Amino acid sequence: MIAEQGDQQHGIDKRGRMPHWRISWRSLRRVTGATAVLLAIVLGITPTGCYISRAAFEEARILSRRQPITNLVADSTTDPVLRAKLGLVQEARRFAIDSLALKAGKSFTAFSRLDRDTLVLVVSAAYRDRLKRKTWWFPVVGRFPYKGFFDFPGALRTADALRRDGFDVTVGPSSAFSTLGWFNDPLVSTTVRADSVTLVNTIIHELLHNTFFAKGQVSFNESFATFVGGRGVEHFFRARGDSVSLRRAEDDWHDDLLLGAFWERTSNDIERVFESLPDSARTERIAARDTVYARARARLEDSIGPQLRTYPAGWAQTVKLNNAVLLSRRVYADGLDRFDSVYVAEGRDLKRAIQRIIATHQDSVSRNKR
Repeated sequence: MIAEQGDQQHGIDKRGRMPHWRISWRSLRRVTGATAVLLAIVLGITPTGCYISRAAFEEARILSRRQPITNLVADSTTDPVLRAKLGLVQEARRFAIDSLALKAGKSFTAFSRLDRDTLVLVVSAAYRDRLKRKTWWFPVVGRFPYKGFFDFPGALRTADALRRDGFDVTVGPSSAFSTLGWFNDPLVSTTVRADSVTLVNTIIHELLHNTFFAKGQVSFNESFATFVGGRGVEHFFRARGDSVSLRRAEDDWHDDLLLGAFWERTSNDIERVFESLPDSARTERIAARDTVYARARARLEDSIGPQLRTYPAGWAQTVKLNNAVLLSRRVYADGLDRFDSVYVAEGRDLKRAIQRIIATHQDSVSRNKR
């Protein structure tokens, strides 16, 4: 569902002139027809093609169900709870545009009601003897370290197959998505069910993706969006004068920072034990990392858990620890403290912090290309 537009020259040369290509309409029809047939074959018989076909079908169905949020809010027959949530979305979207300078396009101006409680199931996998995620390749966007499924039994079958192949695996639901501004991303009913703080956080998070998306850098993109969503929702409810929701947003960010530091420390500890053993010693490497996870489990339950403000009692005891879980968590929590340090340096001006982070990242990419 995540799409990114690649660089295109549109057939223009360095002087801005169109090249003198000569091709007859008959030849063009033949090429187009052959391409269509080949595409149909690929989408119909290959696993990747079948996956993309299902995703495209589901995306089209979501888009076809869009209703303008403005109309739903104005309609007195709209369910009052839904009407209030949609009004909050409108406010959050306007705040993201006006106060944070995020690019919204037409995203979240429409609402789509789904027939199920879960939008997609996301499958992630990692090698057991090294901190490396399994990736999947998709046309246009390249490789991604997770795979979203509308076909829930298919997600579970894929997870089971990965486990049989010796991977650590984690499977979890996702209630929202972004097409990075390619389409009018609707708000879906699975997202609306969230509480007000989570809903506003999600809107700002996804609109950050519309504004900036570094190709092939999933961890940076998602962690940056986590930071902007977490701090953005604080600013939103502070401006609204809602002290109760503001306190909840502050508690959420406190927990994000605390857990982000825990995942980073655990990752560093695992890396150290892997570096101390040769790649060929797979059994010893797995045993050593299991020892690290045992210590991390004790730290999570005894030290981290009691400090969490928004998680239910006993949550720490239920968390599964393996390489897939660790790397999946870090995708959304990598360097949150470093993003926050920029925010503090900019006088807690979130708009300026966002612009500085983007500019710094672009400068770094440019330097690396030289």
